[in-house]
Amino acid sequence: MINNIKKYSVFVLIAAIGFGGCKKAEYSFGEIKTPINLTMNAVVVGTDATHLYGDGSGNVTITSSASNALSFTVNYDDGNPVEVIGGNTFSVTHQFATPDTSEHNISVTAVGTGGSTSIITKKIKVFVAFEPPAAIIANLTNGGSQVWVTDKNAPGHVGVGPSTEFSPIWYAAGPGSRDACLYDDEITFTKVGSKNVNMSVDNKGQTFIIAAATAFYSQAGGDNCYNITTTSKALTFAKATSASTPSNSTRLQFTVPGDGIVNFATGGTTYEILEITPTTMHLRNIGVDGNAWFQKLRVK
Repeated sequence: MINNIKKYSVFVLIAAIGFGGCKKAEYSFGEIKTPINLTMNAVVVGTDATHLYGDGSGNVTITSSASNALSFTVNYDDGNPVEVIGGNTFSVTHQFATPDTSEHNISVTAVGTGGSTSIITKKIKVFVAFEPPAAIIANLTNGGSQVWVTDKNAPGHVGVGPSTEFSPIWYAAGPGSRDACLYDDEITFTKVGSKNVNMSVDNKGQTFIIAAATAFYSQAGGDNCYNITTTSKALTFAKATSASTPSNSTRLQFTVPGDGIVNFATGGTTYEILEITPTTMHLRNIGVDGNAWFQKLRVK
């Protein structure tokens, strides 16, 4: 009888342990804290009583802070990528490039736990003294509006090389050797006012994208033609930031807001004009793969 009682007690104990071990685990995501006390200060560099909108550099220093913030995203309205910055405070300098005095919106979003956000936006006026050379604008637009196409019969009309080079030393396409979708694009440069230029691309529905950049355009696959919608863009010009010299470049670059597409897509948005005449143009662009990509255009 005593042995039976012992056996029964052991069974009850094992059962209790077993049921206890099957208890459903409970998880907690912690307290969600939305960023509060978000502040932003945007100061145009060089502003004083004489220079109300800055010293002409286009530089603006943005500082921001918030309680409970894990990171920030900073969005500029000039087509440059959104910046993501960690921490609960930051200071960055951004350069706007639109010539003369123009208004810009800067938005800062503070991100807290669980993806909670707070946002603040400021409007500023910035003066940019840079003016692109009139001769280059004249060649680009013919004084009004001009259509360009890929110069498919020119050696190296598509090419690639290291980011430190200014010629396509790795690969230069032979005449007519690339995909058909690259050759039917029409790129129109239109002069707006005395200093500004708009660019529109008629890609006939498809744009050639290099393999390294397909994800950048929400596509998947290798070098190929993809269905891409292109729109008109207001270009911004600046002095070239590369290590080029007057012997291999005009030392002028322009930025295409958003997708950055001229005729084929590398994921880059800034093009340096290496050479331009009234009928031909040679461009250099740094793609998302970090390589220098080259393209040659001619007037249609």
